[in-house]
Amino acid sequence: MLFLSPSISLQNMDTIVSNSALLSMPSLPPVRTVTSNSYSPTTSALALSTKKLFSGFFHSSGSQRRQLGLRNSSSSARTVPKFTVASGGGIQQINETQFQDTVLNSDRPVLVEFVANWCGPCRLISPAMEWVAQEYRDRLTVVKIDHDANPKLIEEYKVYGLPALILFTNGREVPESRREGAITKVKLKEYVDALLESVSLA
Repeated sequence: MLFLSPSISLQNMDTIVSNSALLSMPSLPPVRTVTSNSYSPTTSALALSTKKLFSGFFHSSGSQRRQLGLRNSSSSARTVPKFTVASGGGIQQINETQFQDTVLNSDRPVLVEFVANWCGPCRLISPAMEWVAQEYRDRLTVVKIDHDANPKLIEEYKVYGLPALILFTNGREVPESRREGAITKVKLKEYVDALLESVSLA
C-alpha cells in the first residue's frame, strides 16, 4: 500500500504512481528461440519428419546432390553462363583487318552478317545463316563480323540494328541490300535469291 504525505503535491502524484508501478512490475525474460517440450502426436510427428528431411538433405552424398541439381556455392559463383554466336564451317568470322581482302576484294558476292554475343535475334537466325552458307556456297560467300570488336566498320557502314545483313559485290555495298532484325529461313531464302538475281542482272 502506498501512503501519501500531505506535503506531497498532486502534481507529483502521477510521477510517484508511475515509478511505483515500474518498481512493482516483474522483470521480463529475454527473447529467445522457443522449442516446445510439451508432447503431442501431431507436433512430435511433424518435428520428427522435418528433422529427417533436413538431416537427409545436409548429409546426402555428392552424387545425390548432383541429381537434385545442387552445386557447390563456390564453384557456381565462378561459373557464369556466356552466350556466343557460333560460326559453323560455312561461315567465316572476320575482323576489320580482314575486311578489305575478304569482302571488298572478293571476286564474287559476299553476304556480311553483323552480330554480337549479347544479341538474342542473332542467335535465333544463326541456323538459317548456316543453311544459306551451305546452300549457296557455289555462288555466295557468307562472313560474320562481331559488332563490339569492330567499331570502325560499324561506324563506316552505319550499323545500328542487329543482326544486320549487307551484300557486297565488286568492292561496294549493293544498294537496298541492307536488312536488320531476325528473319525466318523462308524469308531469308527469298531475300538471298532476290539479291543474287539483281546482282547477276546488273
